Amino acid sequence: MDFVSIRVITGDITRLVTFYERATGTAADWSTEDFAELRTASATLAIGSTRTVPMFAPGAAHPADNRSVILEFRVADVDGVHRNLIDSGLVEECVQEPTTMPWGNRSLLVRDPDGHLVNFFTPVTEGALARLGG
Repeated sequence: MDFVSIRVITGDITRLVTFYERATGTAADWSTEDFAELRTASATLAIGSTRTVPMFAPGAAHPADNRSVILEFRVADVDGVHRNLIDSGLVEECVQEPTTMPWGNRSLLVRDPDGHLVNFFTPVTEGALARLGG
């Protein structure tokens, strides 16, 4: 089995895609006006509008309703991502400024425009680099 993607349902697909494009430096591939994907070497973030939900099961997903999942992105420069996002005005809540965590990652935790927690991290200690493949 291969883990392929995470899909986020939103009421404002343009706003959410713009946030993730800016945060990751990756251009979205739009299949329709209601569905876009940001592809990286290891996974894909799919973003669908609420109009896609009835294709699966009406009422099965609700936008801006997550309080338990954290989307995580390994980045080269956490502090640079922080500056980029703050300067963009796309982040309404910075939950945790760039901080080096006890397990060796430098981490930034923000909420995306729909309120989902997003962690941008860079392994900075020898242990973290060894654990995460340098």
